[in-house]
Amino acid sequence: MTEPIVPTVPQQYEDPAGSQASAQLQRGTLGLADVVFFVVAAAAPLTVMAGVAPLAILFGGIGAPVAYLAIGIVLCLFAVGFTAMTPYIRNAGAFYSYIARGLGRPAGLGAALVAVFSYNAMQIGTFGAFGFFAAGTANDLLGVDLPWPVYSFAGVLLVWFLGFRSIHVGAKILAALLIAETAVLVLLAGAILIKGGADGLSLDSFAPSNVFTSQMSVPLGFAAAAFIGFEATALYREEARDPDRTVPRATYLSVGFLGLFYTFIVWVIVQAFGSNGAVGAAAQNPAEMFFTAMTRYVGPWATEVQRVLIVTSLLAALLAFHNAITRYVYALSAERALPAALGRVHPEHGSPWIAGIAQSVLAAAVVAVFTALGAHPYNEFLLWLNTPGVVGILLLQTLAACAVVGFFRRNGASRGEGQMRTRTIPAVAALLLAMATGLVCTHLDLFTGASPTVNWIMVALNPAVFLVGVGFAARMRRRRPDLYAKLATTDVDAT
Repeated sequence: MTEPIVPTVPQQYEDPAGSQASAQLQRGTLGLADVVFFVVAAAAPLTVMAGVAPLAILFGGIGAPVAYLAIGIVLCLFAVGFTAMTPYIRNAGAFYSYIARGLGRPAGLGAALVAVFSYNAMQIGTFGAFGFFAAGTANDLLGVDLPWPVYSFAGVLLVWFLGFRSIHVGAKILAALLIAETAVLVLLAGAILIKGGADGLSLDSFAPSNVFTSQMSVPLGFAAAAFIGFEATALYREEARDPDRTVPRATYLSVGFLGLFYTFIVWVIVQAFGSNGAVGAAAQNPAEMFFTAMTRYVGPWATEVQRVLIVTSLLAALLAFHNAITRYVYALSAERALPAALGRVHPEHGSPWIAGIAQSVLAAAVVAVFTALGAHPYNEFLLWLNTPGVVGILLLQTLAACAVVGFFRRNGASRGEGQMRTRTIPAVAALLLAMATGLVCTHLDLFTGASPTVNWIMVALNPAVFLVGVGFAARMRRRRPDLYAKLATTDVDAT
């Protein structure tokens, strides 16, 4: 049985020096579009499509587009309960706040550490991919031959600087980068549709015989990983305009856009090679499948643009992840679950700048370690760090869906939400998300290429981190009950 978390007096965030005003992020800075850009940019649509979708086609066949549609529907079900609970959550800790309010403080603090660990794993691993693609693109297009760590370290510095500046500046940059990477995929799709594909346009991808096969479990796992980070809408509550409306709308828009866009693009790339040739093209060279289609249907110039935009797509994802991490740290440090100094906000830019420095130093240190070990930036650095991050976020989504059920069962609904929205649909979402998490874990070798021992270690990392958080909460309850009582109760909307 979990203890209810109902603060009698709203708690404002306090900085280590005791000044509340200086500890506040920039209020009312982000509109609906800004929050959507942050969330969708973290998913890196161009990188996900060009780098992962061909593998979904290779292992799942031409029915792979349906996997993205199915996961999009599952996450829309999740969003039903997530947004129903949003008006009751005045804390900007996202998963931490939702799980703490629904399943209790120990589970909430465990979830918070998993979130910090998972987002760091995904963000830092992505620096490997950024260095790998940036080095290759610079060499191919400019003749500049520098090792990948040079670009990774430069990326760490650039992401730190953009995160240090105001969230409004970051939103503008992400908007431009996201529009560019989306536009190049739309350009490719339009050219394929106009030219009729390889064998004429077909809906074979949606035929039951191509969808309900034993191989579809693999693309479902890939699809589940492609939506990572959409719950981050709740992280920007303090900085959003009219958060009770902006957060739910941004959540639905992000999930809806990604689900439909992914489905459409994967279907289009199947049309580019035909129902009989798509799997063969993916098997021949999955990494070049989208580039081959771009050269064939648009032209070599567009392929060069696409290579550049993959690098900027990764940069956008890195910045979005960085902002998510620093806001988790900000929320936890404000409630003393992490060192209070990490919650300091820059007086001019309104950014959690100490948390940003700490995260960037950690990223640079990990890049240096993998460089010293001689690891491959993509096959080892990226995949071995990103994979436990993906598993962690899927686990948190499952727990958050369970938390919605627990919260409304204990507290009821005071805003007219029905049982379907507050219990039935979230329970179904929790079951489906648990199944998706299981699919990713059982097919982890396709993500990492590592041995079973290494893969299970990656899976075990998140439960271990979660238990550390639960133990930390138990210790806090014994030694600092005053701080324990404040967990997940801070009201960022208080003036």
